[in-house]
Amino acid sequence: PSAEDPETSPSHHQATLREIQLNLLECKVCFEMFNSQQRERRPQNLSCGHVLCLECITALSHPLLRKLECPFCRQLCSVDSTSHCQVLSDLQELLLSQKSSSSAPPHRSKGGFISETALHLFAAFGGWGTLTNPTGIAVLGSVGGVVVVHDGEKRVVVFNQQGRKLHSFGEKGTGNGDICYPVDLAVSPTGHVIVTDAGDKSVKVFTSRGIHVVTVKDCFQLPWGVDTDCCGRILVSDLQAGNLLRIKVNFSHGIILESQNVLANLCCPKAVAHCQKNGNTAVLEHPRGRHHNRNLKVFTKDFHLLYQMDSFSLILQTSFRFNISDVAFSSDGDVVVSDCDQGLICSLGNLQNHPVLTPLVGVHLIRPAGLVILNNTLITVDGGDHTVKIYSSKPGA
Repeated sequence: PSAEDPETSPSHHQATLREIQLNLLECKVCFEMFNSQQRERRPQNLSCGHVLCLECITALSHPLLRKLECPFCRQLCSVDSTSHCQVLSDLQELLLSQKSSSSAPPHRSKGGFISETALHLFAAFGGWGTLTNPTGIAVLGSVGGVVVVHDGEKRVVVFNQQGRKLHSFGEKGTGNGDICYPVDLAVSPTGHVIVTDAGDKSVKVFTSRGIHVVTVKDCFQLPWGVDTDCCGRILVSDLQAGNLLRIKVNFSHGIILESQNVLANLCCPKAVAHCQKNGNTAVLEHPRGRHHNRNLKVFTKDFHLLYQMDSFSLILQTSFRFNISDVAFSSDGDVVVSDCDQGLICSLGNLQNHPVLTPLVGVHLIRPAGLVILNNTLITVDGGDHTVKIYSSKPGA
């Protein structure tokens, strides 16, 4: 007998329906499901083509001018020019009429279903307005605060462990100490915040209170991922040059002491992670034109290749599709990876042994954009709903 076609299998159809619900049938501002029977939840077309619920359009628009800036494309739209999105209402009604009576599995991924995850959502904070399209996260070790880079007027936001916003810094701009286009960030052992700025192709260092210390320029073509090693040296991937640089900075005096190219001939390297336990460094490559076959490489502390794998090999090992988008190390040295397309975070274990993909987070997550692991707690920033989410081994409220 022929093998079951994955495109026509029941699990594939369920995953497709779930993806439609997540990506088409909910408002991407408030993340409530559209509902034509409730006036405030009706899907409305903006003149730019994006769709919001009526309640969010009302909340975002100027009460007198009756205009709003689209939260996705920034185009100025008139409230009076909005119209009911009938096609989404019809699609929702069609799906409801064909909905299976069987209940869905408790944990999902867009590429399939997984039965259990090791971590549970413990807390979430931020949200649209406080954070706008966040792209990176780190933790202030001595203070225990959470630091996030995003697309707001002040590019760096610092929260305490309870989720209260403490302060923000890094004005949007091109001046000294400003941040044009933040991509990633790290925190040094001394508590300095390090930001990669793709806008002016630099790495910028601030104190935890936001005082600009130094800007590293002229050695990058396009800096992207960043982390610090055990000695506090800065590790930066250069997406365009295909390099990994190690930079030594005197944080007290704001002086660049050394800049060294430690890895070359990488293929579009993005995420970088350093393991404080064993000194290994992980780099994630994004080969152009091969979006579904990213390469994960792990190097020793002397930058000799220790292990490599790609997304395709993971697909062969598992029952669900997984495409690596970010990487981090646990305190035990295990490799943890995320898939931003499917809202999944998994552990690969110790790569010196045979890697085993173990789901850690599979629910309440849309688009993870950064990872921090502290003991049994995982912290990520979700670019899907603009929040910081904390997962623990113990179920939260």
